[in-house]
Amino acid sequence: MSRPPFCVPPTGVRAHRLATRRGEFAVLDAVPAGEPAGTVLLVPGYTGSKEDFIALLEPLAAAGYRSVAVDGRGQYETAGTPGRKDYGLGALAEDVLAQADALGAGPVHLVGHSLGGLISRGAVLRALAAGRPSPFASLTLIASGPGRVARRQRWRARALRVGLPVLGAGRVWQVCYRGVEPGDVGAFLHRRWLANVPDQLLATGRTLRYEPDRVARLAAAGLPVHVLSGERDGAWPVPLLDRMAHRLSARRTVIRGAEHSPNAERPVETAAALLDFWKDTSPPATERPAAAPRPSADGCASPAR
Repeated sequence: MSRPPFCVPPTGVRAHRLATRRGEFAVLDAVPAGEPAGTVLLVPGYTGSKEDFIALLEPLAAAGYRSVAVDGRGQYETAGTPGRKDYGLGALAEDVLAQADALGAGPVHLVGHSLGGLISRGAVLRALAAGRPSPFASLTLIASGPGRVARRQRWRARALRVGLPVLGAGRVWQVCYRGVEPGDVGAFLHRRWLANVPDQLLATGRTLRYEPDRVARLAAAGLPVHVLSGERDGAWPVPLLDRMAHRLSARRTVIRGAEHSPNAERPVETAAALLDFWKDTSPPATERPAAAPRPSADGCASPAR
């Protein structure tokens, strides 16, 4: 799992619930002081949450971007449903499309980490297949590959599929994560793990084991793509990510000193790489659509707890 460097939202980052046509989603929302240069939607990975992007929010907002990190359906502070039908990749991709629409900001820069990259790619492809205007200005895939994860990670997901229904979330934590450090971040990681809906973990684990290579379809979408990773990655080998970027004619960034979660491990360098990419893909200021009004208390539900 990703380990954020801290878990308390910094000043200027608001925790609330984003109301969409597909329900409410817990978010961390950082709004810049002036008119936004753009809007960013950040989608976390397997066993993750919006807090995996918490250290990116201030630098992105300081650069003028409204930045919204979300808990997916059944993740941490977003409610889920029993059964697995709502956690297939198609359903979760539709959630992302609904979140992008609810932000009301025109095309948003979409960022997906790990499993969140597969879900984000699915959202891009579903919009394309439906023939609707794309709600996305660009797509950044952070430590997210062309299809299913590497063999060792597939075995881990399979072991969780077998063990979680038998042992329960608490016992699995004791077996797998007993080395997590004490303190606020360690307590947060434990709390987040227990809050995840088990059916969500089982269904998305299956996606990680079986998702096919959809790179050719993504390349045909014509959206600007950025492939970003650390120097090492146990889920998708870095050379595989290099080849994927080449197939997509995408920008490729490797964050030195990072592994599978550069957004949490090297947030300053990751934010700088994102901003550089968006600067090159954004239209001139005179061509940008008018920014949407800032969110108000009337536009969202009760704060996330």
